[in-house]
Amino acid sequence: MHEIRVNDQLRLEKIKYSHAFQMFHAIDSNREFLSPWLPFVQQTQSQEDTEAFIRSILNQSGDRRDEVFVIWFNQRFAGLVGLKDTDYLNLKTEIGYWLVESMTGKGIMTKCVKNLVDFLFSVMKLNRIQIKCGVGNEKSSAIPKRLGFTFEGVERAGEKHENRFIDLEVYSLLKNECRPMNKL
Repeated sequence: MHEIRVNDQLRLEKIKYSHAFQMFHAIDSNREFLSPWLPFVQQTQSQEDTEAFIRSILNQSGDRRDEVFVIWFNQRFAGLVGLKDTDYLNLKTEIGYWLVESMTGKGIMTKCVKNLVDFLFSVMKLNRIQIKCGVGNEKSSAIPKRLGFTFEGVERAGEKHENRFIDLEVYSLLKNECRPMNKL
């Protein structure tokens, strides 16, 4: 799976080295917007840092690594969506995501996550998907709510951001809870 076509305007492309320039530029020009919720932004100071991240994804061993996708909206870089800490023995994973500020409010991430969820349940045969969002990040937490995920609680001090920790809202969806949804 190298690409997931969401609709005529939107597609997910498996991450590759040639995305490094666009990814770094997106992070660098959206620092103020992304920094409150994404701890990696402060450590991403050069294109080489982005290349190291891509290398860490591509160098995962085996054919069952965590997949990360670049989001393209009308042929423009919009952000990333991907899997984190996939547990193939227990058939579960976490989805993480981010968008550049100019791409928010268009339903892009909801559509991307919905398509990824469908793929994970139907093709990869996973049983559980979770999403974690920083407490107070309403735009991010609206996505699992919109897609029928269940709020499980708050993971206290779940993510380190520079010299502080933030709490994370935890949402999950089980395969048997996934209902057919109208096209988004």
